[in-house]
Amino acid sequence: MGSRFVMVPGIGGSGPEHWQSHWQDLDPGATRITPGSWKEPELADWIAALERAVAAHPQPPVLVCHSLGCLLFAHWRAASSRTIAAAFLVAVPDPLGPVFPVRAREFGRLPASGFGDRPVLAVASEDDPYDPEARAILWAAGQGARPRLLGRRGHLNEASGLGAWPEGQVLLAEFLDEIGG
Repeated sequence: MGSRFVMVPGIGGSGPEHWQSHWQDLDPGATRITPGSWKEPELADWIAALERAVAAHPQPPVLVCHSLGCLLFAHWRAASSRTIAAAFLVAVPDPLGPVFPVRAREFGRLPASGFGDRPVLAVASEDDPYDPEARAILWAAGQGARPRLLGRRGHLNEASGLGAWPEGQVLLAEFLDEIGG
């Protein structure tokens, strides 16, 4: 990985055993959004944090989003005029799903504007408890993402035991090769 990546975690910011943290360890030049409301997410705070992170890159970055970070990407895309190279969305949650966090309800009012003209890959697990009916991955595809369904991997987070998630690294590298990124 090059230093062109912005990590966009979900609630709590992705702990030390999350694949996003491992990827950032592999690429010390990668940055991570830094909202002040990690545990009690406030949409405006998170949008501002993503805006700052993208603005700090000299070239349009690749956003690497997980869970609530994927919904943040949709809101940020609708509000920002900044350019990105691409977005890699992992485990998009369904805001209408049975375990979607009430404290993140504001993120669930999704814009209808689509993801824009930049390439987006949305990766999902067949048994993600945050998207049990596969509505979120279908929504992402409807916004312009290319969907990629994996086998049974859970929420693709620390609890899934993925470590540095080599499979995800390959998926991201193949995606970037395909788009010439």
